[in-house]
Amino acid sequence: MSTQNTHLHIDGVSKNFGDVKALSNIDLKIERGSFVCLLGPSGCGKTTLLRIIAGFESASSGRLLLDGSDIAQVPPHKRGFGMVFQSLALFPHMSVARNIAYGLKLRGVSGKEQRDRVEELLNVIQLPSIADRPVSALSGGQRQRVAIARALAIQPKLFLLDEPLSALDAKLRDNMQIELRQLQQKFGVTTILVTHDQHEAMMLADELVVLKDGAVRQSAAPSVVYQQPADSFVADFLGAANLINVGSVQGGQVQLLGKLTAVDTAHADNTMMQAAVRAEHISLAPVAQAGGAAVGTIEFMRDLGPSTEIVVAVDGESLRVRSPNVDCQGLSIGTQVAVSVDPSQVSVFKA
Repeated sequence: MSTQNTHLHIDGVSKNFGDVKALSNIDLKIERGSFVCLLGPSGCGKTTLLRIIAGFESASSGRLLLDGSDIAQVPPHKRGFGMVFQSLALFPHMSVARNIAYGLKLRGVSGKEQRDRVEELLNVIQLPSIADRPVSALSGGQRQRVAIARALAIQPKLFLLDEPLSALDAKLRDNMQIELRQLQQKFGVTTILVTHDQHEAMMLADELVVLKDGAVRQSAAPSVVYQQPADSFVADFLGAANLINVGSVQGGQVQLLGKLTAVDTAHADNTMMQAAVRAEHISLAPVAQAGGAAVGTIEFMRDLGPSTEIVVAVDGESLRVRSPNVDCQGLSIGTQVAVSVDPSQVSVFKA
């Protein structure tokens, strides 16, 4: 990544709460105009990191450099960041227009400029007719858009979001994800979003930062994290891979589902390994076509619309398989099938 294009450098940031280490030596360079998602399970430190960036928490060690300047001692209200949190924190006694204009008013922006900016943003969020409506009269999706508009009104240096869509129903959440990404691209604002939703992170992010136990496990484009996970935790957390014990590596090969399979690994012979295989990279065929493939028994099936998810018991493993519906004709629970894996789609890690 070009240092010249680095907007925010999180430089060796750690955070301790007493004896608990919440963050451990976080080092990230965030490009100007990018959309970064902090992804991980509950308690991994992602919200703590966002609060340190916002200025609501101080780091125990390390620096925050915004355009090369250390902002650790700059109070939150002087950082010029826009923030949207899960609670939204809109003022229920104010109209939509006054909510959006609140940050502008605090900054001494003139009344006309406030009105012009509010009108512009209401058009952008496709709610031009609700300026005078009380926030309490809005739907969940409308309140969400107003909160985003209020955060963007001040033309923030950074746009910070902490699981802002988690309270919405599935369809509205999906629509809001699209709108949020479009708004971010329209304004070109550097955005950092905290989420535990893998689908949301994959859909929104230019760069995906996966955290566990206060440390970064992988930071890369979503497609790279999905296709080339750094370790078994990342593979399993993002997209739920099948983790298969494959014994020790010998000459670049491991025993995968009863078959010697060449894998891409730099580990020495006799190193115990584990393979990660995504559900869509496992193929099923009639037993008559097994050849050298392993044979398994279908334990579970469910129709997902365009595809079917199948659980197959093979060699002591229960494997999740996802196949197009057209390939699942004639299959049922109890059916024996030949199970094979595309070796090019297998990731291996030290067990």
